[in-house]
Amino acid sequence: MTWLLAPLAYLLGSLSSAVIVSHIFGLPDPREQGSKNPGATNVLRLGGRKAAIITLLGDAAKGLIPVLLARTWGAESAVIATTGLAAFVGHLFPLFFQFKGGKGVATALGVLLGFSWLLGLSAALTWIGMAAIFRISSLAALTAAAFSPAYAWFGLHSPELTAATALMSALLIWRHRANIGRLLRGEETRIGG
Repeated sequence: MTWLLAPLAYLLGSLSSAVIVSHIFGLPDPREQGSKNPGATNVLRLGGRKAAIITLLGDAAKGLIPVLLARTWGAESAVIATTGLAAFVGHLFPLFFQFKGGKGVATALGVLLGFSWLLGLSAALTWIGMAAIFRISSLAALTAAAFSPAYAWFGLHSPELTAATALMSALLIWRHRANIGRLLRGEETRIGG
């Protein structure tokens, strides 16, 4: 059964929490309004805190659940790593939404929590610390992504899970390339701004 985990994880990852939650709450399509990114930060801008929290939890769950299933079924590290990556890639390039997905921050966090609660907590605390200091969500996400492979290397002692973490981090940073440009120009939107 473990060979089915990655395809199922991709399909679960392809469910866009932002689009689904926005539809349920009667909000504009987050792919067409605000930053046009189907993620919790844009849903916060468009619909408020409650919708954003539900979106965040949904995105994190679709990364966490497949990894926990793989671990529960006693899958090897390579299968667990592939399953987590598949869920993350599903969020970035969702089959059900014309392959136009979000940036992957919450889904990556869910995957990391599935790999190790300590790894996920370290990444989350990095995000929280940077967000509290600089009040810029993208900068917090980029910093957490940059540090996560090192956290995995020193904390997991698993080449497969560390490689998966590094690949997710690289993809997450790549998805933030427009944000990086705005950060360099001093134009990035601040949290609550």
